Amino acid sequence: MAVQRDDPYGAFNFLVEVDGVGDPGAPSGAFTEVSGLSSEVGVIEYRTGAEDLGVRKLPGLKAFGDVTLARGVTGDLDFWNWAKTALDGAVQRATVAITLLDEARNPVMRWRLRRAWVRGYVGPRLNARGNCVAIERLVLAHEGLELD
Repeated sequence: MAVQRDDPYGAFNFLVEVDGVGDPGAPSGAFTEVSGLSSEVGVIEYRTGAEDLGVRKLPGLKAFGDVTLARGVTGDLDFWNWAKTALDGAVQRATVAITLLDEARNPVMRWRLRRAWVRGYVGPRLNARGNCVAIERLVLAHEGLELD
């Protein structure tokens, strides 16, 4: 799906889809921000007594960072209900697709989170003197990051 071009894409055109949350075939929610798309391989330091003072570095376990989805509060309870399954001790895992769109809203890249579940919910910060949108956040743990 990735398309090569000289100019980078804007970070403001994207869709989030969560299997089993929201209407099938439709974007799962209108999110304002996605952060935390990351992966890393741990480092195992190893040295034997017969070697010089250097340390060998071996690849260790792979790990994937938590992904945070932010959106304006609208009264839609689909994501709250998904988060509540974990709070109730019955984690509901899902595939999450985050699709970057070009200026014409055509998909250009898609990140997939494998076996994702809500590990945290952060409600909006409310302030009677402010002039901001009420934003809620879902923090997702997952077991794999893939790029289509």
